[in-house]
Amino acid sequence: MADPDWLIWAREVQAIAQSGLHYVKNPFDRERYEHLQALAAHMMATGSGADCTVIENLFRQQSGYATPKLEVRIAAFDPQNRVLMVREVLDQDRWTLPGGWADVNLTPAENAAKEVLEETGYSVRITKLAMAFDRDHQGHTPPEPFSITKLFFVADVIGGEAKTSIETSAVSFFAKDEIPADLSTGRILPHEIDLLFAHRADPNRPADFD
Repeated sequence: MADPDWLIWAREVQAIAQSGLHYVKNPFDRERYEHLQALAAHMMATGSGADCTVIENLFRQQSGYATPKLEVRIAAFDPQNRVLMVREVLDQDRWTLPGGWADVNLTPAENAAKEVLEETGYSVRITKLAMAFDRDHQGHTPPEPFSITKLFFVADVIGGEAKTSIETSAVSFFAKDEIPADLSTGRILPHEIDLLFAHRADPNRPADFD
């Protein structure tokens, strides 16, 4: 399901305002960009039912040229070709692949390995960048206020043992026909898991992207 028009428009207006505030020198233009940013917040608040003040504060915290936020997700497989999954505390303990926002000063692959270790207790070797997707184009719910690029990696489990974290309440491996139904759909979707199993089966498969 595509994001509603009001959300797409509000994101774009916010991005224009944020980038404009980064480069602007004329004080009158600054006022115009600040007004544009406030309009974007009102658009998003009206469409979502959220508190406009909260959204305005969220937008003000963004600085620099507006670009998509970067998320990493990792399909880590054991020797039996089972994929490692976790229950996400912040989403009512629904199942997802390990992952999260990419941190600064780390490469995407380093971020991916770090996320798996922190959330599951397992060490992994990243073997492949399998997919690069725009979140909006995949049907994730609920919608997000900012544009997000999702990088999906395939990895081998090479050590460690199952251990939960403040973010996860359970850690387990699943075969392709055992994937839980209660997925954290803001993070992972069934067709994305299917593609990751396809990449595991065929290491030479070209990366999927949109």
